[in-house]
Amino acid sequence: MAACRRVPRLLLLMSIFLYVHPIREDKYQINGVAKPPVSVVIPAQNPGGAPAAVNGAPVLAALPLRRRTSGWKLAEEGACREDLTRLCPKHSWNNNLAVLECLQDRKEETEIAADCNHLLWNYKLNLTTDPKFESVAVEVCKTTITDIKECAAEERGKGYLVSCLVDHRGNITEYQCNQYIVKMTSIVFSDYRLICGFMDKCREDINTLHCGSISTGEKDVHSQGEVIACLEKGLVREAEEQPGAHAIGANCKKAIMRVAELSSDDFHLDRYLYFSCREDRERFCENTPAGEGRVYKCLFNHKFEEAMSEKCRDALTTRQKLIAQDYKVSYSLAKACKTDLRKYRCSADTNMPRAREARLSYLLLCLESAVHRGRTVSGECQGEMLDYRRMLMEDFSLSPEIVLHCRGEIEAHCSGLHRKGRTLHCLMRVGRGDLGAIDNLCQKALQTLIQEADPGADYRIDRALNEACESVIQTACKHIRNGDPMILSCLMEHLYTDKMVEDCEHRLLELQYFIARDWKLDPILYKKCQGDASRLCHTHGWNETSEMMPPGAIFSCLYRHAYRTEEQGRRLSRDCKVEVQRILHQRALDVKLDPELQRRCMTDLGKWCSEKAESGQELDCLQDHLEDLVSECKDVVGNLTELESEDIQIETLLMRACEPVIQSYCHEVADNQIDTGDLMECLVQNKHQKEMNDKCAVGVTHFQLMSEDIRLEPELYDSCKQDIGRLCQNVAFGNAQVSIIDACSKHIPLHLIPISRTTASLVRQKRLATVIECLKENKKQLTQRCHHKVFKLQEVEMMDSELDYQLMRVCKPMIRRFCTEADAKNMLQCLKQNKNSELMDPKCKQMITKRQITQNTDYRLNPVLRKSCKADIPKFCQSILNKATGDSELEGQVVSCLKLKYADQRLSPDCEDQIRVILQESALDYRLDPQLQLHCTDEISRLCPEEAAAQEQTGQVEECLKVNLLKIKVEGCKKEVLNILKESKADIFVDPVLHTACALDIKHHCAAIPPGRGRQMSCLMEALQDKRVRLQPECKKRLQDRIDMWSYAAKVAPAEGFSDLAMQVMTSPSKNYILAMIGLGVCVLFLFGLLCGRITKRGHFGAWPTLPKLPYGGWSPSFTGVRAHMPQL
Repeated sequence: MAACRRVPRLLLLMSIFLYVHPIREDKYQINGVAKPPVSVVIPAQNPGGAPAAVNGAPVLAALPLRRRTSGWKLAEEGACREDLTRLCPKHSWNNNLAVLECLQDRKEETEIAADCNHLLWNYKLNLTTDPKFESVAVEVCKTTITDIKECAAEERGKGYLVSCLVDHRGNITEYQCNQYIVKMTSIVFSDYRLICGFMDKCREDINTLHCGSISTGEKDVHSQGEVIACLEKGLVREAEEQPGAHAIGANCKKAIMRVAELSSDDFHLDRYLYFSCREDRERFCENTPAGEGRVYKCLFNHKFEEAMSEKCRDALTTRQKLIAQDYKVSYSLAKACKTDLRKYRCSADTNMPRAREARLSYLLLCLESAVHRGRTVSGECQGEMLDYRRMLMEDFSLSPEIVLHCRGEIEAHCSGLHRKGRTLHCLMRVGRGDLGAIDNLCQKALQTLIQEADPGADYRIDRALNEACESVIQTACKHIRNGDPMILSCLMEHLYTDKMVEDCEHRLLELQYFIARDWKLDPILYKKCQGDASRLCHTHGWNETSEMMPPGAIFSCLYRHAYRTEEQGRRLSRDCKVEVQRILHQRALDVKLDPELQRRCMTDLGKWCSEKAESGQELDCLQDHLEDLVSECKDVVGNLTELESEDIQIETLLMRACEPVIQSYCHEVADNQIDTGDLMECLVQNKHQKEMNDKCAVGVTHFQLMSEDIRLEPELYDSCKQDIGRLCQNVAFGNAQVSIIDACSKHIPLHLIPISRTTASLVRQKRLATVIECLKENKKQLTQRCHHKVFKLQEVEMMDSELDYQLMRVCKPMIRRFCTEADAKNMLQCLKQNKNSELMDPKCKQMITKRQITQNTDYRLNPVLRKSCKADIPKFCQSILNKATGDSELEGQVVSCLKLKYADQRLSPDCEDQIRVILQESALDYRLDPQLQLHCTDEISRLCPEEAAAQEQTGQVEECLKVNLLKIKVEGCKKEVLNILKESKADIFVDPVLHTACALDIKHHCAAIPPGRGRQMSCLMEALQDKRVRLQPECKKRLQDRIDMWSYAAKVAPAEGFSDLAMQVMTSPSKNYILAMIGLGVCVLFLFGLLCGRITKRGHFGAWPTLPKLPYGGWSPSFTGVRAHMPQL
């Protein structure tokens, strides 16, 4: 059997013997006519090599034929003469091999008579069993044997020489030797019974699978290729674990694969495929020469053409499935990659079963790993790999794991989409969750197939994507070289733009879903980051995986290191960080491209964003519902929001919407390859520019809403981290815990765990918002740099109340109650108007008071006041503005200045209305008057402790200060109280205690008088002096107290100038009396002036000097003369 095991290759050349030693036929002639040899049954051979009996049947060997002088010819045999004349050209009749090839290559079984079939088969049998065959091989392949040392060393006479020649047929350059091998191979492969050992190994499987008869009389020569095809299909069904699949014996498997391998260079040798695809070969590959697998490849490329016959397509698919099980079945691939496979030891993995090393997937992964590591793989081999990677993407059935594990998904969602990769993309869509749930094993099989095919390296591998996106590539990505990996990134950049077409969008997202789940499948990312991943994340080779280190964990590790500061430890290289940011930009376009986000937020996505969010806006939807998300989803959304804050370019849709503003105002920071938060700060500062469109404004507002985390404002955090630790340690995120994690990460690869930085820092969104609130409340104690950043943050929040996270969170129920129709930007204004409602929540009321205090400290924090008084502020308070620096707050000085001008009734109507509101609010709560609180804190504690502790916001603290005016020792406080008294004269509403006491009297006696400018106060004063009017006792008492206070104020704080004096007169209750006295005095002075003026005039004329004489000798009575001599007087 040792010799027999090598005979299959020996059989390829045996018919050469025909030309040198024609077969004798003398003993088969009867009356001069040659009789056909007796048909025989060929069973397995015994160790001696002689035919043995099969099932007790005798074995008849063809006896040697008598040699004629001219040689025996098949054309002369009567059994085949009719068929030969009908089917074969006459010029081939003298060549037995040509006749044999002509007759056996006919497709239909009925074309050749049964006797002729038996004659041909016995003829081939005699060829393959003649002991002189080796000597013919030595003669024909003499030069080749000398060149191939292994074959020259083989022992002669046992058939080993020819077997060696077959093994090295790829190295045979001698034309005649090569042609004989090709011709003889086609003869042998026409009948599996002629392949020595095949019957022994596969008889049982042939019978079990009902692949055909093993008796010569039951199957003619043309059907024998179908037997091998039947075995091959059985092998495929077993690999796919199809129901009812028969387990083929190990020896038969090897024999089947060896037959497929030996027939890999010429499709004529695969008899079943040859007959199935003969017409298709003429249709698609007419000009493709046979040999070296070229016809196979041509037919593979046209496999899904509409004109391709189904029988040929099935035969090609079976052939491809065999290639997927053993790459050597592809002649061209095995030849092109032979050197590279040996160079990179792709067949020397001792940890892997031998059968796995031969699989196409293992070859592809091994060589792709070498390419991704920067090793040199021959261009010819890479070209072959590209063809077979494309083949795997086109036909899912070539992957046994897909067929086995995705059978249910295919039947439910993807039936009828077999061609051009459509089924595979349909399965990808199911894997994304667009069409329903997918089995984990099917998902894993898809991920493995994507890694094997590696379409991320060349989009053309994915035929469905290539055809769908061809128009987009030609327009949007034409500047990129065809086949470059950056094509996919270019397509992602144009996702959801006008240039993108719907079909391309779907195919692109389906592929990117799986690429995003393994960082190695993005070749550019892997190339730039493999060093960093090995150094920081302890990765292995490209095609090596570990259960302890899933592929998704590597990218999580990379982006955590991408945003580390120098103080926090090792960081990524600049090139790697750029690529990590590119991936983050792409993932922000679709929530399903982020594996961690999709896994943790699947429930919330379905609950909050299934109907409301458009494509590409799912993350915005999750951010809008942050408070409603489950904890693990909230963690990952907060983490992504933090990344966006550090690099706003991650928010690609926002970048597109804001392009006009960026080009006009932020192009310098936008050009930075790595953004550090400056771009978003620039957009916020230019939010109200005319170039800001609605989409951009909404996006910036949304981003600001998500920035309640102190760490989400990089500039603020860097400026205030010392103040946070000093002033807000009780509410800040756990610094000690973070330090522990950072310390542990130096010894334990904690960064390999795919958790968000928000979780790793053990912080919650509410607590972090409280940190900012703490900074606001302790502004006076902050460092100058932090104070400036906090002030800028407050300025932005006051411009848009929606950005005030604490206000919106604490007052959420009150907003629903009072402000459902109010603009979100003006929410604080609406809440202030309803602040004193009985239904107002105390916590919300307290938060509103805090915001009012903040607004009154600086007019820049009150946008309504700033707009209304834009002309009054520089007109009356310019001196205060000149003294202030750009980084300092004004501590309410401008507001106090405007209050005094309000008392003087000199403000514009709009500004006056706003100051009146401020006066009314601050009169009820002294904390709303920054200057009063600044100067009177100690006096309030000493004189009015009970009123201050009550915090009833009814003006009792101010009333206490007024009553105790004489007891106030601090001059600054006394001055502020006097200002309050002065302001109260201008409007009774500014004095809540007096207004409450006199409300009924105002209604009875001053109802017709409009408020403002002291009119109602004057009305009450006149009523107080009128003995006919009876005021309420409390009102009368309060009015008398106010008169006394004003009198004291006039003494303590006299008018500083004429304008001040005039305003005091105009606002005095005795204004009419004073004006009458002033008018009377003016009249007396006028009359006195008239009288004194006449007397003065007479005195002057009496002393008038004598006029000189005129030159003419006389006096001139004319006025002209007097006027002419006036200079002489």
